Amino acid sequence: MALIALIWCGFAEAQTTVKELHVAAAADLQPVLPVLADRYEKATGTKIVASYGSSSTLATQILNGAPVDLFLSADFVFPEKIVAAGMADGTAPTQYARGTLVLWARKDSTLQPISLDTLMDKRVTSVAIANDLHAPYGQAAVAALKRMHMYEQVKPHLVIAENISQAAQFVESGNAQLGMISLAAASSQRFQAEGTFVRVPKSSYAPLIQCAVVLGKSKMRADAHAFLDWMLKPEIQALMGTMGLEPVK
Repeated sequence: MALIALIWCGFAEAQTTVKELHVAAAADLQPVLPVLADRYEKATGTKIVASYGSSSTLATQILNGAPVDLFLSADFVFPEKIVAAGMADGTAPTQYARGTLVLWARKDSTLQPISLDTLMDKRVTSVAIANDLHAPYGQAAVAALKRMHMYEQVKPHLVIAENISQAAQFVESGNAQLGMISLAAASSQRFQAEGTFVRVPKSSYAPLIQCAVVLGKSKMRADAHAFLDWMLKPEIQALMGTMGLEPVK
């Protein structure tokens, strides 16, 4: 009887073991990935354990050996670096979404109602953007300001955040009057309640083609590919579309 009980306990423990998929995710996914992760875990039993940061920082960590199963970047450049280093399970990154840049301000701001011209308002003393050296959304913000011939006037007022999530936090907290942030952040329930946004013309910055790579040394390669394939399903693409990420085209 004791042996049977021991076997049963071992079987029960095996049955309740949860598979964990470790995902390095671009900061713009912070409002989105938890929703996807919860749905995926309920559907498959696989738990998504995410760490967030700028795409550049995450890529550097991965190249230095960080134990990651899947890298979800905010662009295609940094995943291509993983591929070029021979560390990806595949020969090319997989696009999973497209990002959008917006200008956001709190509803209680004296600058309301905002427009893109608000960036040139003489009352503006602080505009939060992600660091263009590390974050694709920061690169997009600088490119857009230059293309719209606003960069030289706005540059002295820029408040540089480490990533797009921190840029959103700066303007939400009132530490910056305006923020050039992701549509994903602006579309979240909290940001919709607290502020308003206008889209930055897509013609003013390079497309934010958000791509992913599965890591070749991962012991969860099959699971990582399965999650990435799930993200590309039409119903999940549509769900991401409601949260500020455009579907793959």
